[in-house]
Amino acid sequence: MNYLDFEKPLAEIEGKAEELRAMARASEETNVEEEASALDKKAADMLVDLYAGLTPWRKCQVARHPDRPHCSDYLSAIFTDYTPLAGDRGFADDHAVMGGLARFKDRPVVVIGQDKGNDTSTRIERNFGMARPEGYRKAIRLMEMASKFNLPVVTLVDTPGAYPGKGAEERGQSEAIARSTEMCLQIGVPLVSVIIGEGGSGGAVAFATGNKLAMLEHSVYSVISPEGCASILWKDSEKMREAAEALRLTAQDLHKLGVVDRVVNEPLGGAHRDRDAAMASVSNAIEKMLADLKGMDAAALIKARRKKFLDMGSKGLAA
Repeated sequence: MNYLDFEKPLAEIEGKAEELRAMARASEETNVEEEASALDKKAADMLVDLYAGLTPWRKCQVARHPDRPHCSDYLSAIFTDYTPLAGDRGFADDHAVMGGLARFKDRPVVVIGQDKGNDTSTRIERNFGMARPEGYRKAIRLMEMASKFNLPVVTLVDTPGAYPGKGAEERGQSEAIARSTEMCLQIGVPLVSVIIGEGGSGGAVAFATGNKLAMLEHSVYSVISPEGCASILWKDSEKMREAAEALRLTAQDLHKLGVVDRVVNEPLGGAHRDRDAAMASVSNAIEKMLADLKGMDAAALIKARRKKFLDMGSKGLAA
């Protein structure tokens, strides 16, 4: 278990309980179960307290947890017959973006998402979830195919933002993001999105401009990272806590503001503590969002999607 900074007291208690049980396994004469159980109870109570009122910055930390389920995990758990499709037919295949044909609850869909990777080698391969222009152009190609064959599109968003490298800028990063966002608005099939971790800047919007948008309880969605915001406004990245508060980036805030349609509950302690339960919750949310769009024709879907985004901000920041 990887513990976050604010979970260090919890790590100490859970570590002591495990040490006692290790002693018991090493010697049959050692009986420490009562003490270990008391520590378990204390740890459980502390976990409830820690997650009862997470600050926006702590939610950012949970959203970035290295053990949090990523796109590839959801593809394996809640989709069947997944057939990956590669390349943008113009430059290369961007491994930060996964996508292809699949079945969801036995219904054919096109699924697209960013993946951060689960270990050092896959994180490097996936570029830490930061897509290059060819990744967004691959997403455009898949959305065009979905529209052609009348298949719903499901997107899973988890990115700190689009890759800001020199090569990406030379190949038209901004244009690719804009075209992907435009394609989201144009396709005449249901498009539902879930922020499963970080929803960073235009890199997230390019996948999440859908009819319905859900966020996991401890995910975040913002125009810039708290560190980036603090560096610009205060010239001090250490003011990221204040920036996280100001950005209104939590699922709860964005639901109140009308940006997000649904907040998906996570297991106590975050999605990484019970991955199966978290993925089941996301599956149920996708099913409900697709059901909400059932029976709508292409014109109605496009009109509703455009209206959704044009209406954003109408509630004001006092919501």
